[in-house]
Order: sequence, then C-alpha cells, then structure tokens
Amino acid sequence: MIINFSSSPPSSSYSFTRFINSKSPISDFPSKPKTHFSKYPSSSNFNQYSSSNPSFHTKYRFFRDNGRYPHGKGESFKTCALSGFDLSGFESAQSVLEAAAVLTAIIVVHESGHFLAAYLQGIHVSKFAVGFGPILAKFNAKNVEYSIRAFPLGGFVGFPDNDPDSDIPVDDINLLKNRPIFDRVLVISAGVIANIVFAYVIIFAQVLSVGLPVQETFPGVVVPEVRAFSAASRDGMLPGDIILAVNGIELPKTGLNLVSEVVGVIKNNPRRNVMLKVERGKQDIEISVTPDESSDGTGRIGVQLSPNIKFSKVKPKNLTEAYNYAGHEFWGLTNNVLDSLKQTFLNFSQTASKVSGPIAIIAVGAEVAKSNIDGLYQFAAVLNINLAVINLLPLPALDGGSLALILVEAARGGRKLPLEVEQRIMSSGIMLVLMLGLFLIIRDTLNLDFVKDLL
Repeated sequence: MIINFSSSPPSSSYSFTRFINSKSPISDFPSKPKTHFSKYPSSSNFNQYSSSNPSFHTKYRFFRDNGRYPHGKGESFKTCALSGFDLSGFESAQSVLEAAAVLTAIIVVHESGHFLAAYLQGIHVSKFAVGFGPILAKFNAKNVEYSIRAFPLGGFVGFPDNDPDSDIPVDDINLLKNRPIFDRVLVISAGVIANIVFAYVIIFAQVLSVGLPVQETFPGVVVPEVRAFSAASRDGMLPGDIILAVNGIELPKTGLNLVSEVVGVIKNNPRRNVMLKVERGKQDIEISVTPDESSDGTGRIGVQLSPNIKFSKVKPKNLTEAYNYAGHEFWGLTNNVLDSLKQTFLNFSQTASKVSGPIAIIAVGAEVAKSNIDGLYQFAAVLNINLAVINLLPLPALDGGSLALILVEAARGGRKLPLEVEQRIMSSGIMLVLMLGLFLIIRDTLNLDFVKDLL
C-alpha cells in the first residue's frame, strides 16, 4: 500500500481500499493447503481524485448456496494467502501481469471518474497520472498533462487551485475551490461512483460471457485425501469417501462448521473407537476408526476434509435475467464487503494484522488468475466495491474525508474552514497513510515465498 502526492494541495482526496485475507478453518489433520477464490470470499486500497494507491483486506464470497439463482447470503470457504505464492515460471509471471493490469484498470477507472466529473463541468484540471514516482512518458492536451509513471500502483488527478506556477486567476470561477458545494461533491464522489458502476459492469460481463458459479451443498463431509499409513488408511478409509454420520449422529446437509465438528470428535477421542457412517460409491458402510494420539494429546486420523459441495454455472436466458443475476450478485458481494468492514472495526485487534498492501493484492490476484476466469472477474468486482466503500469513510486522506470537510462548510453556512486548517487535517491523514503503506509493502514483500528463500 503506497501513496503518492499531487503537486496540488489537498484539493484532492486520498482514497484507501481494504481487503480481508481470511482463511477458512482447516482441521489439524495433515492436509494439503488449497487456494481458490473461484471456489470459495472483505480489503485496503488507496485512491482518490488526486491520488490513488492500493492496500488490502477482504473476505470473499464467490460461491453461493444453490437455488435457481446464483444469489443469497453465501458461505466463505477459502482465500489465498501470501504464503505459498511463487513468482517463478512463465505462468506465474503472466498471472502477476494480469493481476497488476486489473488493479491498474480499477485505479484508472476511479481517477477517470474524478477527472470526467471535473472536466465535463468545465472545472480546470492540470494533471492526470497513471502510477506514481518518476515520469516515464507524458503528453499535453488542452492544458492537461497526461503521464505514465514508474510505479503503476496508483494515480492522481491534479487541480491548479493553489499552484503558484498556474496562470489561472485565483478567483476564476472554474477553479474547483471556487465552485458551488454540489459541483465539488460531484467531483469528489465521482471516483466512488465510477468504481461502483465498473463493479456492476464486470459482474454483468461475467454473467453474459461465462455465467455465474453456483454452489450446491450435499450432506456430509468429503474425504479428498487419506494419508498412507495413517489411522484412517489402516482402518479402511479411502479418498473420495463421504462421512455422513459420526458415532450415530447424522451430519446435516448444510452448516458452516461441519468440518470443524468432525475434527472436534476425532481430536477428543485419541485411541478410542469412532464410528463413521461413510458413503462410498452408491453404498453406505460403517467404519470404526481409532484415532492416533498426537504429541499434544489430541486424536488424529490423517485425512483431509472438505465440505460436500459441487459447483456449476448458470447463464441467463435473456437480458432481463442477466440484469437480475448481475444485480443479485452485485448486492451479495457488496453486503459481504460491508459485513467484512464491520467485523474489521469490531474486532480490530484480531484483524489488523490481516490488512495488506498492493503487493498482497497482486499476489492474491495472481493466484486467482492462475485458477480460472471466474475468480478474476469477482476479484476485480470485489476490489472495485472495496475501493468505493473505503473511500466513503470520513477519514482524512480519503474521499470521504474531503466530503466531510464540505459538509462542515455547508453547516457553517458556506463558510470554509481556514485553508491552513484543511491542509493540516489532510496532511496528517496523508502522512499516516504513507507510513502505513510503506510498512505494508515491506511486510508483504518479506512474506513472499521467493523472498523468504533469498533471506
């Protein structure tokens, strides 16, 4: 998570998007970690109408309980983590580029919202930059400098309001600071609006092109893997078995904690028989398993467990159905992002360590890109929604902070706060964001597997 500054003062707002990197509970049994966004996901990112930069924190919900339609309150299964991310190989390099392209496109859309809202109202704009840092290429058109900068993880729109080198008179009505409150609110909020619209467009494109993934839940818990020479192997369990009951208690068809419940019974019964009703093929059989005792005194049988779910895709029959599918999916993802944000604030001490920066976003996005196109669509949609939601928070350095200052101005009967006070408020927020961003970039980089191998 990095942030860059426009040459113009804080007549621009700094935005900040968050992603939650949550992990589904995994049993203590030896298991093979899996990463999928497409089979499973709340986030941090910087952006603003004067500057943008990403950071990350999210709990995704990509698949929903099955019904006729792919919507509803879904379950979260797994997210990907930085650990295990490998940059080696052509496929990984390609997926990194795809993830970086998605992130850059989202930032460009956000900044374009600010830019177009100003430009179409005749408000003076001096700069539009993709990236931050040293300029790699630039051109000028209609008194606006368009540039591509060295680090493509941010962007900004610059306004000449307080630029000492500007030839525009300070009382020019087309300077942003001299416009009515409504005009300024529109410019500041346009980035958020652009991301919301873009998120819907992405989901609509997914619905039309590949369809929406739908999750159907079945009774029991699947055993994808059985370790050789383990208690499960010794007592006759096979990969592909489905556990339907434990000690005579039938497992329900749905439930977030089915795997945890089975794990709990096994852990609590070291060296004691556990009766499992197992579906194998078209037959139900009873298997008595005696868990081995772990070093901590708990039982284990040496299997990997996962929910008994199957995935399919549903495609609309007509445009009306497509709009309905996309709308339900959009609101479902939005509710998930809002719920994640709420949980983050309510349990900040537990979730703060999961906030990550642009390195983490690209790492996660690359893993998604290597999985399948479904995950990449929803990864992009969730990033947009996160960016929009976070930017509305009334905090300094965010679009919401600038909107809050305008509300204060409106409450004061149109009298602005002194410029020095506004600059002090925005500068303090920007410095905090900058320090946090630098910390997250360093931490996330050190967490990459190939970096760990070098150290």
